[in-house]
Formats: sequence, C-alpha cells, structure tokens
Amino acid sequence: MKEKLDYQIYDIVEMKKAHPCFKRSKLFQIVRLGADIKIMCLGCGAYIMLERFSFEKSLRKIIRHENEKIIISK
Repeated sequence: MKEKLDYQIYDIVEMKKAHPCFKRSKLFQIVRLGADIKIMCLGCGAYIMLERFSFEKSLRKIIRHENEKIIISK
C-alpha cells in the first residue's frame, strides 16, 4: 500500500518534470489546496492548476514548509 503524502499549503515541492519556462525549474510552491491543487513555479512565478490525482502522481518529494507565500518578481 502506498504511504499517504503529507503536504500542506505553502510547502515547497519538487515535481518529476520541469516547468517549460526559461529557468526550467522543478521546484513549485503549493498556493491552494482542495479538489484541485494550485502550484506556483519558483522559476518564473506562473500558476498551474492540477487535479489532486495528477499532482500526487507527478510529485517527487516535499522539500520544506513555508509559513507564507513566496513573492516572485517577474
């Protein structure tokens, strides 16, 4: 049986695939939790909405927990 993932809002996570922005970052911050999960690319600041199943499937690991949203200057 697969272990339950323990992620929370504002966690920094590493995904399996890099975001296709100019920085090719694999690091994202969770900014909304619900049936869908909204993540922000830490390379360019773009937002991506994923279904919970898709998010958990492409999640590699949880890096650390932050207490507030990170501001990315574009």
